[in-house]
Amino acid sequence: MENTIQIFLINLFAVIIMMFTGWLYSLKKNNVTIADSLWGLGFVIITWLTFIQSDGFIYRKILIATMVTLWGLRLFIHITRRNRGKGEDPRYTEWRKKHGDNFKYISLFKVFLIQALFQWMISFSQQFAQISGIPENLTHFDFIGLAIWISGFLIETFADLQLSSFIKNPDNKGKIMNKKLWRYSRHPNYFGESTMWWGIFITTLSIPYGYFTIISPMIITYTLLKITGVTLMEETIFGNNPEYKEYVRKTSSFIPWFPKK
Repeated sequence: MENTIQIFLINLFAVIIMMFTGWLYSLKKNNVTIADSLWGLGFVIITWLTFIQSDGFIYRKILIATMVTLWGLRLFIHITRRNRGKGEDPRYTEWRKKHGDNFKYISLFKVFLIQALFQWMISFSQQFAQISGIPENLTHFDFIGLAIWISGFLIETFADLQLSSFIKNPDNKGKIMNKKLWRYSRHPNYFGESTMWWGIFITTLSIPYGYFTIISPMIITYTLLKITGVTLMEETIFGNNPEYKEYVRKTSSFIPWFPKK
């Protein structure tokens, strides 16, 4: 654990470099949506840099690295495919209108570098769990965390597939997705993502002082609820859509629950 600070700082520097490169690419394309694709990829970079640098218990390292890699790569591929051939995300377009020519500089800090910082902070649990060399065995917390992570991974994956299938159907143009998992939550994909990070945190409880890393799932949950997820999405994309207002009235915003009558 003696190299913990060094490992954390190297990881932070790595995602800053990745995001700065993404910013340069966004200037060339005049589109900052690339930042969304880099979100999942940044966590994969952090997990494998930690894996390489740390001397923690190997089977816990493999467990953590596998969970983060499967999630991060799936999300990277999904978002990249979803945004291919489309214009800039409406959320970023609103910011571009607000800031004018200065947006290309503001976006470096407001979109890219702040995202690198959040990736690093949310990764506290996975970094700390890989660095610790004790205990030298998998505990019940590891298996409970894995079970929670699997449930979140399946929820996010199926929610994304269901929404993609819905959008691709031309008969659904202008309609609101309110079926399957989306019948019980307006944002089941975000709920699944949050659940995965709570699962990784539970795994961290296997190691001494792992409970201090509760900041990781708290940050991702707050971010999805109040910053880049639920609130921003509903304000900028759906606006005053009457059908969506009715959907909001009936359906839980985050945690899946039975719709109101």
